[in-house]
Amino acid sequence: MLEIARIEVKPGMEAAFEEGAAKAAPLFKRAKGCQSMQVRRCAEEPEVYLLMVEWETLENHTVDFRNSEDFQAWRECVSHCFAKPPFVQHFDLSHKHF
Repeated sequence: MLEIARIEVKPGMEAAFEEGAAKAAPLFKRAKGCQSMQVRRCAEEPEVYLLMVEWETLENHTVDFRNSEDFQAWRECVSHCFAKPPFVQHFDLSHKHF
């Protein structure tokens, strides 16, 4: 299960967001069912980021992680940078071609 969160940060908060995300990476690494975590910055809109987290199950994200103290710690690291709430969706792998 792939979680994709589109995150828009306040102008001038890009470096702070990236630092916060790096600081929070160990929180994801130890989360139940978390297989990977990465953050990508948009080339065309530098204040837009994608947080992509692979989970074993949807519930590992929506129940286990979101109800954990580590989720609150993640938010403390980065939420002050948010221009608006993240837009989060979950995706199942349909096809892998290469």
